[in-house]
Amino acid sequence: MDYKKVRTETTAVTRKKDAFYEQTGNIYETVAVLSKRSNQIASELKQELDQKTAEFATHTDNLEEVFENREQIEIAKFYERLPKPTLIAVQEFLNEEIYIRNPHKTTATNF
Repeated sequence: MDYKKVRTETTAVTRKKDAFYEQTGNIYETVAVLSKRSNQIASELKQELDQKTAEFATHTDNLEEVFENREQIEIAKFYERLPKPTLIAVQEFLNEEIYIRNPHKTTATNF
């Protein structure tokens, strides 16, 4: 998924807790789902950032040589401005875009 095009708040927003009960029926299950999804999003973003910054890596052992690369700084600033993975996960959950499978229950629900 392209997280750069996700339209969600970049700061925490107060939400009604009833919206989180409706889909799973249990607030603790909802929190677990949001936690797992936000970890998935964070790891995908980290992988993408690592791939983009890998081309700027230097293979010298001299600690006194520090290069400021303008492109690398711009990439880092761009990723810092993106919404946090938790906020993206909440937005996906409220838009019913998350597939939830609970192995303890007999049926899976598509959210």
